[in-house]
This record gives sequence, C-alpha cells and structure tokens, in this order.
Amino acid sequence: MYSEDEYIQLSSLQHFQFCPRQCALIHIDQQWSENRFTAEGRAQHERVDREERECRGDVVTEYALPICSRELGLVGKADVVEFHKGQAYPVEHKRGKPKPDECDMIQVCAQALCLEEMLGQSIPEGAIFYGKPRRRQIVVFDDKLRKTTIETCKKVHELIQKKIIPKAQYDAKKCIACSLYETCMPQYAMKVKDYFDRNLV
Repeated sequence: MYSEDEYIQLSSLQHFQFCPRQCALIHIDQQWSENRFTAEGRAQHERVDREERECRGDVVTEYALPICSRELGLVGKADVVEFHKGQAYPVEHKRGKPKPDECDMIQVCAQALCLEEMLGQSIPEGAIFYGKPRRRQIVVFDDKLRKTTIETCKKVHELIQKKIIPKAQYDAKKCIACSLYETCMPQYAMKVKDYFDRNLV
C-alpha cells in the first residue's frame, strides 16, 4: 500500500509509455508546454472535465470522476465512467486516432484497476473514444494488459522516486509531435563525443 504523498498521476502512465523522458520532464521537473495537439485534446475534454452525472434509462454516466488506488499508488480522474445497472465501464477520451502502441490502453486499464479497488467489483472491459474517427475502441482488460499496466505503474514510481531525467532518445515522428520538443531538444541531447564523431569525420 502507498501513502497519499507517494501517489502518482494516472496520466503519468500514458506519458511514460509514450516517452520516459517526457514523463520525467512533466512529473519531476514540472515542465509543460502546449501545442496544437494538446490544445485540441484540451478542447475535446471540456465536456468530460466537468464533474457531472447523467442518467439515461438503466445507464448512469459520471464525468470527471475522481478515482484512486492505494495498492498502485495512483490518483486522477476518469473522463467518463458509465454504470450499466451498477457495472462500471470506463471510457477514456482522446483527440486523435488509435495508436500503434498500448499507451492509451494502459491508461484506461489503470482507471479500471482503480475502480475495481474502490467499488469491489470486477471490470472486464472499457473503451477509448477517439476524436478523429469519432468512435469507440473496445479495450479488454485481460491478464496481459493488467500485468503491463501494473509493471508500468511500478516503473513510474521508481522514476519519480529517483528523480532522474532519462536521456533523450530521438524519434522523429514522436518527438516532433511532442509539446515538450523545444524544452527537451532531443536532437541535440547527445554525448559530446558522439557530436564530434558525427560532425568532424
């Protein structure tokens, strides 16, 4: 069990999976910049960021629901949690389109793990609503995804406890899209020897 002062933000898991250095810059150095992608994401979240409840038939929908897990040391808000006759169903909202990696799935799985601990019920699946195709992608919380999510959580705790900023690993596609590109300057974050080897040969 973690104490409250050891809790990490749910969003840090997605940041870590995307890039450990980005995660450290945001959650250790408190660095943040906005670009077109983060602005679009913020605009999409305006509706779900308000703590509201909506009832339609047998479905109760909670927006911006505060959640946490003492076992995983996590705290944050779930964009949307639908309760179908009492059964929780988390729905994470994202601005873009489905990603080739698991970073978004880990984030919504972490929400499910928090809700399971809080509600004492098993949550087999949830969804991610992507803004570009404007449809949901079902996420099954199988053993493999749960294990990956828990391992990621442990890695982020370790990263934040050690307060070490990982070295940049330049990936043109990821780095250009990152709002911290100008802060990180990954294309220049190389050893002096590597710089001279590349430029003085």
